Amino acid sequence: MRRRWIPAISALVLGAGLSVGFTSAATGEPARAAATQGVKPNAIGELDCNGLSRTQKPVKSAVPCQDPRGSWNGRFYENGHYIGHDEPSVRFISKQPGSGNNVTFLERLPVDPAALPTVAKPGHDVTHMFELTPAPWFSIDVCDPDSTPMKPCTAESDTNAPNGGNPGAGAAFVELQFYPPGAAPFQDNTSCDNTHWCSALTIDSLECQGSGMNPEPCNPNCTEPVNFAFIATNGVPAGPPSPQLSDNSTLTPNAHTLMMNPGDDIAVQMFNARIPGGHALEARETDFTTHQSGFMIASAKNGFMNTDPVTCNGTPFNFQPEYNTAAAGNFLPWGFGPYMINDQYEIGHFEPCASLSGPQTLTQGNFTDTFYTNCAGPYEAAADDPNGFEPDDSPCYPAGDTHGGTAAPNLVTGCDVFFDAIGDLDYDGSAYWPDWPRSLHPGPFPTPFLQLQPRTVGGREYPQIQFVTDNSATQLNSACSPVTGQNCLLPPEGPGNFYPYFTQARVGGLCVWEFGNMKNGNTFGGDKQYGSVGPDTLGAFAGPVRPNPHC
Repeated sequence: MRRRWIPAISALVLGAGLSVGFTSAATGEPARAAATQGVKPNAIGELDCNGLSRTQKPVKSAVPCQDPRGSWNGRFYENGHYIGHDEPSVRFISKQPGSGNNVTFLERLPVDPAALPTVAKPGHDVTHMFELTPAPWFSIDVCDPDSTPMKPCTAESDTNAPNGGNPGAGAAFVELQFYPPGAAPFQDNTSCDNTHWCSALTIDSLECQGSGMNPEPCNPNCTEPVNFAFIATNGVPAGPPSPQLSDNSTLTPNAHTLMMNPGDDIAVQMFNARIPGGHALEARETDFTTHQSGFMIASAKNGFMNTDPVTCNGTPFNFQPEYNTAAAGNFLPWGFGPYMINDQYEIGHFEPCASLSGPQTLTQGNFTDTFYTNCAGPYEAAADDPNGFEPDDSPCYPAGDTHGGTAAPNLVTGCDVFFDAIGDLDYDGSAYWPDWPRSLHPGPFPTPFLQLQPRTVGGREYPQIQFVTDNSATQLNSACSPVTGQNCLLPPEGPGNFYPYFTQARVGGLCVWEFGNMKNGNTFGGDKQYGSVGPDTLGAFAGPVRPNPHC
């Protein structure tokens, strides 16, 4: 293990092979659009990452995206639908110049068990990573003056931060998402294929006219538009990335999509790249195991656009990092919880099933597929509530499903819990059982991500951390109040009585971060690491800002 990581660490610290990331300085550029204006949305696109636009059909019915704060008891509702996510994370904090616009992570991708997933005994089944998290990701904030709170934004400037009565500058949220193998195709499932990891640069904006602390009312036609592009070996989006023009090709991996193997060592860097005429955010990935690399630049030239909050029209746009530093007061103005430079896991989106019922037909662009709405089996704790927050667990697919011959056979019967509920709101799926990594060796559960401390300009580490999770947003049945914290508990109420947590441990002579059910190092009290919900946590569970420890 250590032998493979040493060259990567040397490159990270010295800048060899990654030197482009440790040279940028604050640009002071105002976020601005290119000359072309008013690109009208197509009939199909991604004007809303939750698939709820009133005027446009989605290319993908749900793209994992950021959880906004709302006015009703702190929760966000869109076109009559509750919107909430479950995203435990560790936030990295620094006052060093450049720490808010230039960050590099080094990680080892998990390895799944050799055996296929099973559906027999929750808490003891063979479980693969796609059942636990559909999209682990790294984040950074970027300027978008047409996103909530719709104020001018100067790139790489700490003056953009919310402060007292100042709601902050217009901001969008970057999630550099990784997708585990096993549940393809990506268009209506969660994987690129059954054997590789892939990743994408996604940028979520919020088209709501209020302040960041209370963003509603919102444009019902383009509430949370998303720019999406797979990381590619040639840096070219697979299809149009903008909310207005994205199509089937956007969400379909091609020959240039960077594919990574389980167990590969990956460097991930996000920084403000110099491009002709200015700057734009670049996400670059280097696979030290296969010696392949890929990148994506969120530029107007690549087809990225921000969205007019009134017309939903797009304008070609260079997205740039919002902040100079990753100071504690620099965070996404409209997010449910304090998010900026975070290592985060999207959870609560899979439930294994013994059988399915309720077939329906899905049509997205020229892609047609059959999915099921109802799950039966030992994980289904109670009947779905058609009048409640989780009317069903769809989309569900049977084991062996090739989705009309477009993908390798799915590995297990189960549901993605994306269509009619934004997540597993009764907490009976895989993520809320102790099926998470508990060993450095696979079987019956996958190995954890192994991640070194992130570094910024000059190879310096982030001196402070904060554990955060917005699980309080999804605790609807327990009367949890994200405003007061009353009745908000971890783990949440559910049959598995489990919630994953971060561990810091020494592995192969190196100090690494892990996530799951690991006990080989500092567990920070398990679920106690997430602290509590209070008046200063923006609705989320948030622990104290604390020194970044070392093994």
